Amino acid sequence: MSLSDGFGYLKQGLVTGLGGFGLGGEMDPAISFLSFNQDASSLTLGTEDGYKIYSLTSTDKLDLVYSNQEKEVFIAERLFSSSLVAVVTMDNPRTLIVSHFKKGSEICRYSYNERIQGVRMNRGRLVVCLEDSLFIHNIRDMKVLHVIRETPPNPRGLFALSTDSDNNYLAYPGHSTIGELQIFDTVNLYSRVSIPAHEGQLAAMQFSPSGNRIATASDKGTVIRVFNCENGSKLYELRRGLKRTATIYSLAFSPCGSFLACSSNTETVHVFRMEEKTTDPAPLCGSPSEDLFGYIHQFVSAGAVLLPTQMTDTLMQGRAFASVHHTLTGVNRCALVSIRNSVRLLLASQDGRLYIYNLDHKEGGDCSLIQQFQLIDQDNQILGLEDGLQDLNPASPSGSSSCSSSSPSSTTYADRLKNKANSEMTDSDKFHEMESATETPPTQCFLLDDDREFPPV
Repeated sequence: MSLSDGFGYLKQGLVTGLGGFGLGGEMDPAISFLSFNQDASSLTLGTEDGYKIYSLTSTDKLDLVYSNQEKEVFIAERLFSSSLVAVVTMDNPRTLIVSHFKKGSEICRYSYNERIQGVRMNRGRLVVCLEDSLFIHNIRDMKVLHVIRETPPNPRGLFALSTDSDNNYLAYPGHSTIGELQIFDTVNLYSRVSIPAHEGQLAAMQFSPSGNRIATASDKGTVIRVFNCENGSKLYELRRGLKRTATIYSLAFSPCGSFLACSSNTETVHVFRMEEKTTDPAPLCGSPSEDLFGYIHQFVSAGAVLLPTQMTDTLMQGRAFASVHHTLTGVNRCALVSIRNSVRLLLASQDGRLYIYNLDHKEGGDCSLIQQFQLIDQDNQILGLEDGLQDLNPASPSGSSSCSSSSPSSTTYADRLKNKANSEMTDSDKFHEMESATETPPTQCFLLDDDREFPPV
């Protein structure tokens, strides 16, 4: 899931996008960012004193994968379950650093002419969002492939990058006042389609795992729409609420792409089920046609021409299949994952807690709380949930603006290779690490709580 995506960050009252927290709101000053990675297999939590990465491999425990004490980090994006992390600090908000946290080595760094608002990665591309431009890098060698310039002002860093290699798309706002969505092909480097998604400004967007669909929400937050990325056609219209507007914090597809979760500043997380459209007269298992709403849907579809347009649109909108009711008052992020063939809803909150809920994929309804984890203590210190793990701090920045080594120019490559420390990486090491991290895993079912599928980092 892109998590991820992916989606921006809030640091000392400054909103910079949607990758972690975003869209304003008061936050615990101890928390600077909080985000899931692309497939929600890990959670990154940061404070003004550093950040930590937790592996979400089980409903029973959290494993601390990495701990960093570098201060003033406001972006830290991990590439799936690899050891690559993209970091931006408050001290150098125009500089992106890609590090190998297992070896404590810096792989490369790039500087831009403006403050970085957000970073997204998949196995083929790394995209950096500035307020008025987007830089598309080939992630294997970090070369700039294309720059989308003069985009509408985007101070929140709102954009999305698909996680699928076949549908490697980038989405970003195409207008500053209305909800126009631009879909860009990052492989063939051309604008694929422009979608008039909403009347109001876009507030959230998220690609499906396959990358062929994208969900969007506006600043009003009452309706979520899902579009086809190939031709821009609207596939689903989902109703979060009828009258009460909301600030949408995150959208998240399930790994199978059949469920979509939405978290906001209200006390409810909504989960929608999207049935595949079919011409087969036999209803799908658990499809809306089996219940009263399905009957109403069929009736309205048959008589749509006889009803006012506004009434037809409202009746045709899908309602939440499942929901989570909570008492949280701050910013939150949600994700949907599959653990041992069961769909779980994850909810990370600004108070430093992670909640895990069970989602009944057949019956829906209220999701039951399975487990909750405290990630930050009362003294605003990030908790290490695994004893004995040593901190691995990245090497000191060299000031280089490329992927070259930080060793002095007087030292030859052979000398570096012969005399390197255990954690030091040569240029060849860096290339192979980037290559291995971006390799597509085998197409099989991964169980997030099976250690054999995710060996220790």
